[in-house]
Amino acid sequence: MAGVLLALGLPSLAFGLAWMLVTVGTGVHEWLGRGLGIMLAFTTLAWRDLVDHVAGVRNPLHAASWQEARAALSRMVGRDTDQLSEPEIVRATVETVAESASDGIIAPLFYLMLGGAPLALAYKAVSTLDSLVGHHNERYRDFGWASARLDDLANWIPARVTALLIVAASALVLHRPASIIRSARTLWRDGHKHPSPNSGRPEAAMAGALGIRLGGTNYYHGIPQERPFLGEAIESLSIGHIDRAKRVMTAAYLLGLAAVWGLLWR
Repeated sequence: MAGVLLALGLPSLAFGLAWMLVTVGTGVHEWLGRGLGIMLAFTTLAWRDLVDHVAGVRNPLHAASWQEARAALSRMVGRDTDQLSEPEIVRATVETVAESASDGIIAPLFYLMLGGAPLALAYKAVSTLDSLVGHHNERYRDFGWASARLDDLANWIPARVTALLIVAASALVLHRPASIIRSARTLWRDGHKHPSPNSGRPEAAMAGALGIRLGGTNYYHGIPQERPFLGEAIESLSIGHIDRAKRVMTAAYLLGLAAVWGLLWR
């Protein structure tokens, strides 16, 4: 019951406070309300933060500073990173870029379109709770269950929209005619294999676009967990795939912005 109250209460509080702030600002002056709404909306979109975190892994990896790259990666993922090889660092980074494109960029954009900054901040509260307590272990099994399920529900549509945007973006930035076909095929074939009902969709689309295989064995506190393979190992994992994944993610973001602008304009 405490977990249910937390899962519903914190997002409701975030929504209510944001709505009240924008409403009071609008009461003072219309442009003050708009400005507050824009500032709050800006805090929900994590594109710049994601790019900076990716650079924190990619740059030391390029300089062969393995420990620095592993330390930077540990700030992005929950898995153990202290023993990862270069290909495994690349895999973890690409997987994070694909997943974060959904829950850090497209999902907030989706909720901004539906309900402005208050709804987007409520979504961010849901996502944060899932990161904090939505773990499948004995400590959080009961307390975090509601947060994890609410996050699954909130990301169901955005994850699939993100995957489709990645498919489209691959045609724009990779300049490989086969990329969009392979991305769409991999999304259809492998997107449902991931234990998460949502994470596998953008990851599969990204794997197909880049011609690489994601998934495999991850270690959490020394305990191995198997993830299904997504995509085909047409190319060996290398630093260049981090750069390409970042370009695809950025293009997907811009396509999402254009789509939202067009829908709101109509």
